Amino acid sequence: MSRILVLGAGAWGTAIAFSLHRRGGHQIALWSHSPQEAEQIANAGENILFLPGFPIAPQIAITAETAAVAQAEIVVSVVPSEFLRSTFARIRPHFQPGQIIVSATKGVENHTFLRMTEVIAASLSEIGLDLPIGALSGPSFALEVAQAQPTAVTVAFDDPEIAAHIQQEFSSESLRLYTSTDLIGVELGGALKNVIAIAAGIAAGVGLGHNSAAALITRGIAEITRLAVACGGRRETLAGLSGVGDLVLTCTGSLSRNRTVGEALGKGRQLPEILTSLGGKVAEGVFTTRAALGLARRYHVEMPITEQMELILNEGKDPREAIKALMLRPGKDE
Repeated sequence: MSRILVLGAGAWGTAIAFSLHRRGGHQIALWSHSPQEAEQIANAGENILFLPGFPIAPQIAITAETAAVAQAEIVVSVVPSEFLRSTFARIRPHFQPGQIIVSATKGVENHTFLRMTEVIAASLSEIGLDLPIGALSGPSFALEVAQAQPTAVTVAFDDPEIAAHIQQEFSSESLRLYTSTDLIGVELGGALKNVIAIAAGIAAGVGLGHNSAAALITRGIAEITRLAVACGGRRETLAGLSGVGDLVLTCTGSLSRNRTVGEALGKGRQLPEILTSLGGKVAEGVFTTRAALGLARRYHVEMPITEQMELILNEGKDPREAIKALMLRPGKDE
């Protein structure tokens, strides 16, 4: 039996807790940053705000105590990227040698352009702690994982033995894990696909069809791969679950928050109003776009779709003008 703490009681964190509980053989706790939210979830017996309609088994402990971190052997971090550094600054005194951290957040930190595992490592280094930190990523809508629909994802650690250990601890009849040692490729594939999903949503919102969607997905994986390889990732990783698999899901699935944001933008709605309408849920691509572009400039990598998304999201560019700019770029070899 492993003691596992899931940090972050959003939809994805709650779904991971469900999956681990269904697997059996673990002691599971779900941590919320807010005592009020934790109390609401515990009293209701379900996560009404983020994943309603799924009863939470009484064996899953709901807590807001930072000291709960010290009791876990495995900590799964599902904290939104914009709050990750501040959350770890709050809870890091409770981490212990010998623990394993699995990051399930898909993002790149603004200003520093660090991946999520790098943010966690930097935070823990401030207290002199060096723990194994890996990433869990792949095509996985929280709702379908909660429903126990068959799902396959990738878990990446620098140490293949630790990746194999997490594979064994997390795999079940409904969740299949593949291992990788390409932490960079797995993390960047999961983070950058959200930007392309916003673009796919915009295309749908302005009324474009399947030709446009296919072009965006194909050229999207091309620019994601360029950046991931420049950062030290492996090209083949981006052809797998955490690359093209996650990209296709997020660009085409109706449950994708990033695609939903893009579709609303394509229909002429304003970004602040769209984000408010999400009811506290996070579309990571909105926060990742500027960071991804900063990372691309650092490595001198061309990312035309990401550049246009930045102009739409943060400069108010008309989506139709952005599409025209992409189509009228100088001709290239594929």
